[in-house]
Amino acid sequence: MQLFSRIFLAAALVSTPLATQAFAQDARPAAATSAKTFINFAAASMKNALDEVDAAYAAKSGNKVTASYAASSALAKQLEQGAPADVFISADTAWMDYAIKNKSVNPATRVDLLGNSIVLIAPKDSKINHVDIKQGFDLAKLAGDGKVTTGDVKAVPVGKYAKAALEKLGAWQAVEPKMAMAENVRAALALVSRGEAVLGIVYSTDAKVDPGVKIVGTFPADSHPPIIYPVAATATAKDGTADYLSFLKSSAAKATFEKYGFSYLIKPTT
Repeated sequence: MQLFSRIFLAAALVSTPLATQAFAQDARPAAATSAKTFINFAAASMKNALDEVDAAYAAKSGNKVTASYAASSALAKQLEQGAPADVFISADTAWMDYAIKNKSVNPATRVDLLGNSIVLIAPKDSKINHVDIKQGFDLAKLAGDGKVTTGDVKAVPVGKYAKAALEKLGAWQAVEPKMAMAENVRAALALVSRGEAVLGIVYSTDAKVDPGVKIVGTFPADSHPPIIYPVAATATAKDGTADYLSFLKSSAAKATFEKYGFSYLIKPTT
């Protein structure tokens, strides 16, 4: 009996580490699966800055953010049609209001996060170097036989801001026939960068990330409605989305957004 007890005890002592190891191996996949992936529908102009912010959030939290970039108008329509997303960041307040009206986002989570400005750009090798953008400036004459591009003025935020500014400055009527509408601001940026448009109106943040263009003028802030980027969780956002939204409002996110030229409209959290 004593011999049997000793054998049983020895077996127990040997098997205990193996059992513990097996338990740990079983636990690791469970921990891994606790990480979440958030889907962010974001205005095309945010790509460079938001990619960096999302990478920092992933490193800090262990969660992942997959961003889908397009014109705010297109994203709002996709949300309305039931496209899966957790966060919506629009380049204007109108499309966020549209999403709220259609119950695509949770209005209680909305924050007007960022600001921007619009600029006139030309290809980097253009002979146009400086344009004094003021009342009565002749954009049509400046463009000559070429095209001026921006986002679709009927829907895309940058195009709406551009048209408002050109109308207020008295330049819209003459230049309208020369306007080439793009599906989003990055598409307009590419047309200028490739030399397919002699001039373009984009956000200052876009111009700064494309070495193929140069800024030749800045539109006065009072020539168009304030450029505001609101952010909100969608109506179908998964649990934990609030943590990601909190990071967007943090000092770390503020520093990154400002590095890319956005203005930060709220007091950041620590």
